[in-house]
Amino acid sequence: MRRLERDTLCALIPHAGKMCLLERVESWDETHIVCSALSHRSPDNPLRLHGRLAAIHALEYAAQAMAVHGGLNARSEGKRLAGGLLVAVRHARFHIDRLDRVEGPLTVVATRLIASDANQIYQTEVSAADLLIAEARLTTMNSVETET
Repeated sequence: MRRLERDTLCALIPHAGKMCLLERVESWDETHIVCSALSHRSPDNPLRLHGRLAAIHALEYAAQAMAVHGGLNARSEGKRLAGGLLVAVRHARFHIDRLDRVEGPLTVVATRLIASDANQIYQTEVSAADLLIAEARLTTMNSVETET
């Protein structure tokens, strides 16, 4: 599928302004999405604490990719995601300690394993070039509305 730029992808999730961390959707289909991000390098990233961005925040990038993917799939079915809540993180592995030290853009990949109107389970991976940063299985609970 075609690329989506930041304004379009941010409209699909409840995050606004600087809290929308993704830059673009590089590709997506019914079960898979690849996004890119540059915000981990920004000194005003809202997740930074004492000027640092911990690797655990890669999970927020992954969760946002999941939300965008869910929004794109819902839209293609004439529905709209009204919101979601991250309810479980399983098998999380972090291969670095700080995300703000990563020089290049992040690549965020989410592959849907299970989906229903109520929840979604994805296998996620965040990397930069040849560096694997984080991987985890994430579960969300969603509210879905029919578009009017």
